[in-house]
This record gives sequence, C-alpha cells and structure tokens, in this order.
Amino acid sequence: MGIVTGLLTLPLAPVRATVWVAEQLEAEAERQLDDPESLRQQLETLQVSHELGEIDTDEYERVEEAVLARLIALEEQGQTPEEVD
Repeated sequence: MGIVTGLLTLPLAPVRATVWVAEQLEAEAERQLDDPESLRQQLETLQVSHELGEIDTDEYERVEEAVLARLIALEEQGQTPEEVD
C-alpha cells in the first residue's frame, strides 16, 4: 500500500479493524463448535446443571440432543480430538 493510498483510506481503518475482529471471533467460534473435547465438556456441564436443578428435564434433553448430534456429525466426518488444533 502506497503512502497516498494509505492516507486516502485512513478513515476506513476502524471499519477494517472491526471486520478483522469479527472474522477472528467467527473463526474461534467455529473452532470451538468443532472441538469434540469442548462438546464433551458441554455435556458434563449440562449434566451437572440438571442434577443441581438449574435446568429442567426438557431443556436438558433438548440441549443434550443437539450436542450429541454435533459430536456424531464430527465422528462421521472422521474428525478425532488429535486432529483438532
């Protein structure tokens, strides 16, 4: 980027920074969504919350089903915890 281009696009710097931060957040969210260990941890937390009475059985079953479906989908894709960085 040349000095003239840099000066002309300087007002856009906050927008570019915001887009970059949003991209980084999206990448991290996707990484966590596809992390089998994170999903197993969610199941453990969910079970404890249910046992403590923090959530009812319907909510427990709904969330458990969603997390297990995601774990099964990852296993079908052949993704194992060792392959996740």
